[in-house]
Amino acid sequence: MDRVPIAVVGASGYTGVELLRLLVDHPGVELTHLCAHRNAGQRADALFPNLIGRVDLTCQAFDADAVAAAARVAFLALPHGESVPAAAALLERGLTVLDLSADFRLHDAAAYQQWYGGPHKAPHLLERAVYGQPERHRERLRGARLVAVPGCYPTATILALAPLLEAKLIAPEGLVVDAKSGVSGAGRSPSLATHFSEAGEGVRAYKVAEHRHTPEIEQELSLAAGAGLVITFTPHLIPMSRGILSTCYATPTDPSLPREAYLEALRARYRGERFVHVVEHPPDTAHVRGGNRVHVGAWVDARARKVVVMGAIDNLVKGAAGQALQSLNAVFGWPEATGLDQPGIFP
Repeated sequence: MDRVPIAVVGASGYTGVELLRLLVDHPGVELTHLCAHRNAGQRADALFPNLIGRVDLTCQAFDADAVAAAARVAFLALPHGESVPAAAALLERGLTVLDLSADFRLHDAAAYQQWYGGPHKAPHLLERAVYGQPERHRERLRGARLVAVPGCYPTATILALAPLLEAKLIAPEGLVVDAKSGVSGAGRSPSLATHFSEAGEGVRAYKVAEHRHTPEIEQELSLAAGAGLVITFTPHLIPMSRGILSTCYATPTDPSLPREAYLEALRARYRGERFVHVVEHPPDTAHVRGGNRVHVGAWVDARARKVVVMGAIDNLVKGAAGQALQSLNAVFGWPEATGLDQPGIFP
């Protein structure tokens, strides 16, 4: 395959460096340009010594013309709200853009304003953006120019619940999602909440009933259910670097069905999928760390008349950079495992 020149904008954050780690081993791409506002003028391998001998590019301040001169594709690993002007400028210059922020994930501009505290700055682009989850939107991704890479909590949750909603095995009403994430999900900028002394010995819920991933999960699960739905979503911060475990509680449409019915529905939906694996043991974030895999499973609590569905991912790989690269492969029609087929790291 011809090597496609790639730029990473926002290369000095956790997601940015994870993109660099994955892209250097992709045979179809060539890293040609890096942008990092606060670290402009510094070499990537000085910022991240794990890249010594692999990435020798120097980070630049963002300039759309410079990016367009160096690359055909740009990954945007920027904070929410900062991707819109960068994406618009790069699309105007003919680039393909994969955005890892939330700026293009929601189809509804009114929902964006409600959850993100202000109007969307380019609502006309929302209808062009394809939600970057190849397992569910593969055909739409082929040839897409603007890809909205899903959030980490939504990835673990949607891939676990959507097949059971599609099969009408669980009711769309009353869905409860209890999810736990490592601290890297908060980004690299230091804060009191992620300071080791604050986070190291406890588990805390945060943004209860107001987390911004809620409408994204509802949007995609509504598509699976064929009707609008509302979830109760509570995220938690746990003292580890990587990983998300999403535990979801649903009401079965037929309480007499055994656990095997739900497992078989998951297996049928993901048969042939390289990165989603149905497991019979409770998923463990340690088993997917460093890889692009998703482990999903289902259990029946007959006494409580509930179905318990779980999904585990590495939030920086399948929850961010890995899914972005998988989406790039889908955009160009390459095998989706290209550059991503390594197993997770254990222990």
